[in-house]
Formats: sequence, C-alpha cells, structure tokens
Amino acid sequence: MKTRIVYEDRDILICHKPAGLATQSASVLEPDVVSELKKHLDGGYLGIVHRLDQPVEGLLVFARSKQAAAVLSRQLAEGVLQKNYCALVYGRPSRESGRLEDYLRKEGSLSRVVSMQDPGARKAVLRYRVRRPVGENHSCLDIMIETGRFHQIRCQLSHGGTPILGDRKYGTHESLEESRRMGIRHVALCACGIRLRHPVTGREISHEIVPDWAE
Repeated sequence: MKTRIVYEDRDILICHKPAGLATQSASVLEPDVVSELKKHLDGGYLGIVHRLDQPVEGLLVFARSKQAAAVLSRQLAEGVLQKNYCALVYGRPSRESGRLEDYLRKEGSLSRVVSMQDPGARKAVLRYRVRRPVGENHSCLDIMIETGRFHQIRCQLSHGGTPILGDRKYGTHESLEESRRMGIRHVALCACGIRLRHPVTGREISHEIVPDWAE
C-alpha cells in the first residue's frame, strides 16, 4: 500500500498520501487512496472529508462512520479542522510573511485569477511565511489557506511571482527548468499539518509530516 496510515481508531483515519496517487480516481483501473484504504478496512465505511490534488502529497483525514463524517465536514466548514501546507517555490516573496487575496475562476482543469466582477469569480485568501530561503533561486514557505478554492495555492503563488517547483500547470519556463535541474518530478506542495477535534470524544488531534524537500 502506497498510502501510509499515521493515525487510526474506530471513528477516524488520518493518512499520508504520496505525490502522484489520486485521492479518488475516476477509473477503477487506476490505484487511489480510497481504494487502498477500503481494502485495508475490509469493506468498512470510509467517508471522504477533503481531497488533495494528485501531484500533491500530504495528510488526509477520513471518517469511519456517517456520524463522524457529518461532524468532520462541519468542522471543515467552520474552520475547526485546520490544514497547514508547505511549498518549495521558485524565487523569493518580497516580504517575509504576508497575505494574498485574489479572485479565482475555474476554467476546465485550471484556475485563473480574474477580476472581482467576472462571472464565476470566487474570493481566495491565503497567508504565508518564509520558512527559509533555499539557495539563490527558491524558498520554502509555510502556508495557511482561509478559503478552499480549486488549485488555490498553486494558482495564487504563481500569480504572485513565486510558482511552486514541479508544477507543470502553473509553473513558468524558469521554474520548470529549475525543477528539472533539481530532479523535482511532482508539485513541491505538501499538506504537512492537520488539526481537528475528535468527532466523538472532542479531544484535539494534530499530526505533522515533513516532505523530503523541506528538510
């Protein structure tokens, strides 16, 4: 199993999804996280609470009952279930920390930054902090999203002038050349931290991981 389970009880399951593996594939012939976990649970209930893009790695939480799924979905909507990200980007932000606010519109398999008045425009907000500069051409960022838009982090960072390394959809010629030079084959973005209240006991649960490129 490519998916690594980091926490499990009878109500929830938290796992580390590797880059390149879909959360849930449209084809039964392609492996995905959901199929692997359902096999692990021997057919038991598995509720999807949130997803990650296929080329992105990181932590995912699943519910093991309908009741837990309802509670976790509510926590996600209310901001109780929090997700932190880290990314390796090409270039350096002009400030050590900041807030990006844009309006995005989904166009097929991409998101585009558009004006607030455009039909389908949805507000997207994230906060970032430079964890550390890496060499002359890139930086490692800590990121927290205040909204959950399609490809939000990838689109906003690219629009802000610091595309994520390994991102073929939103990268620039320079960032992709740097990615090839560094041997980065997947999007260097990771859902590296998760914090939530247990849906039954109410106790706080948190987990963190560190991707290889952030060490």
